[in-house]
Amino acid sequence: MRIVNLGLIQMSCTADPAANLQKALQRMEQAADQGAQIICTQELFTSLYFCDEEDYRNFELAEPVPGPTTEALMAFARKRQVVVVASLFEKRASGVFHNTAMVIDADGRYLGKYRKMHIPDDPGYYEKFYFTPGDLGYRVFHTKYGNVGVLICWDQWYPEAARIVSLMGADLIVYPTAIGWALTQDEATNREQYEAWQIIQRAHAVANGLPVAAINRVGVENGMRFWGGSFITNPFGSLLYQASHDQEETIVQPVDLDQVGYYRIHWPFLRDRRIDSYQPIIKRFIDQSAS
Repeated sequence: MRIVNLGLIQMSCTADPAANLQKALQRMEQAADQGAQIICTQELFTSLYFCDEEDYRNFELAEPVPGPTTEALMAFARKRQVVVVASLFEKRASGVFHNTAMVIDADGRYLGKYRKMHIPDDPGYYEKFYFTPGDLGYRVFHTKYGNVGVLICWDQWYPEAARIVSLMGADLIVYPTAIGWALTQDEATNREQYEAWQIIQRAHAVANGLPVAAINRVGVENGMRFWGGSFITNPFGSLLYQASHDQEETIVQPVDLDQVGYYRIHWPFLRDRRIDSYQPIIKRFIDQSAS
């Protein structure tokens, strides 16, 4: 059996990037002490979720990737012999910024980065103001402990992204995330939104026959209550772990990567794909008019 201990860091953040990084490193040490082999942060973990407003000053939070935070995490990965997946605000060049996740192998080597492909623009999530859409394509990173498909937050809603990294050989998919409830919303709406978010990702696990993990933040920031609820599901959508909605948690959960083969043999969705029939999906919308 290929068992990998997957660590998720669900935490609240402040306006102090250095303090957030140190807090994350302390929690990553705790995860490593508990046997974690792959450790993942939430989305944009070194800052508050600044995309809740359009403010030019927030571009000062960006840094090169690799850069100072990458180097600190490389040292940690090398020391503890763990794989690290971390989400950062990348400054690529003057005026060009990305929402980026980078991956470090267990020997401390920087393996590369994924730039978020799907960029939202909604009340409280003004990401198009800050982020250029990703141009590296979808990525699977071959680490000591398995092939990790990395996607980011808004990518969660798109089955095409999960399918592609699965077809690229991912053993599991991780989604660094920052999502929550507006404080003005009622409980029924909050519950419905969280359930939709979790259900679609569990469906990605089922459709592709592999484990999926989502890592979210907690805490209240500028009218938004981040709903936590980080979770890990097996290849058939069964929850292996679900975090609380309001507490910081350092999660370490064993995940059996050999289950990928088992579920794909018994539920051969990949075998039965009709790839000859999928050409219409590349259209924005399939118009039925004769014009």
